[in-house]
Parts: sequence; C-alpha cells; structure tokens
Amino acid sequence: MSQFPTDTPGKGGSPKSKGDFARFGIVTVSDRASRGEYEDEGGPALLEFFHEAIESEWEAVYRVVPDEMDAIEAALIELVDEHDCSVIVTTGGTGPATRDITPEATESVCERILPGFGEQMRAISLKFVPTAILSRQLAGTRGKSLIINLPGRPKSIRETIDEIFKAVPYCVDLLDGPYIECKAQVVDAFRPKNARR
Repeated sequence: MSQFPTDTPGKGGSPKSKGDFARFGIVTVSDRASRGEYEDEGGPALLEFFHEAIESEWEAVYRVVPDEMDAIEAALIELVDEHDCSVIVTTGGTGPATRDITPEATESVCERILPGFGEQMRAISLKFVPTAILSRQLAGTRGKSLIINLPGRPKSIRETIDEIFKAVPYCVDLLDGPYIECKAQVVDAFRPKNARR
C-alpha cells in the first residue's frame, strides 16, 4: 500500500523556508492493516506530525507491511536506497510479542545503531505508562538516512516524536543530508550555533 488512508496531503512545508527539500518515509508494520482488516492510525499520525512540525518543503512516502522480517527489511531498503528518504519512521511491532520484529528488521538493514534514541524514547514513555520498559524501539543509520522505530498508537507516537525529533535535524546534517527546518513552536530543534542557517 502506498496511499495514505487519509485526505491529508503527503507533502507540505513552505517554499520560503531556509531549509532544503526533504523526503520522509513512513512504514506501518501491522499484519491486520496490511491485510486491510483495519485502518492504519499510526501512519496518518506521523503524517500529521510532519505537517505540524516541518517548515522546510517535504514529501512523505508511505508503506504498510505485515510483521514479516523480509517485508520490513525490503520496505526500509526501498525507502533509503530508491527513494532517498532522509528520515524513515516505523510504527508498530516494537514490543515483546512473538511477531514484534520491527527492531530486528531495522537493525539488520542499518550500518550503525544510535542507542540514545531508544533510551530516550523509553524514558519519555515511562512518564505515561509503566509498560514502557517492554518497548524495544531503536534507531540507526543506513547511508545518509536515519531510521527510527516508534510505537503503534497515535497518542504514544506523538508523546515520543515531539520530543526526540529535537535531535533529528542535526543528526541528518551530520549524515550529509538536507537541512530540515522545524517550526520552533512545535519542535524546537537543536543545532550548534555554527550549524544554523
């Protein structure tokens, strides 16, 4: 599936931004959503975040895949290697259940893991639910792309991404990716003074 289950446009940002054009990947990992048994809510929640938070021009590429290692790996590799997505965010499949394998698939396609993202995401979620310790979310890099695992519920997605995204634009800078400008009132992204435009 490549069309968002929502009327919200899959692109946004302002041509007046001092940032560069960026492409984002959104991957929903769910057996039921991939079979059309229920409407994905995680993907649209991420799309809404990008509309609210990103000032520079952007577009999103969307995929829904089952909880299968090969399918998740293939989607991530496609979004990095073929679509040049600078940031890819997955939703779902990060818990301890047998079919929750998103972290394993992510790690297998990444060249480097950035442990701080997983640590911070769990710390954020622990403020809301004690079961956050069951989460196995992680983040890593493949080429010039940053891949981040998020939970599946829209509320949890926003609690997490609103905080961790403060570090994402500078991470993309360090990977020689596009300069992503955020709307400071939503995400006050951090960059050293000498890295700001």
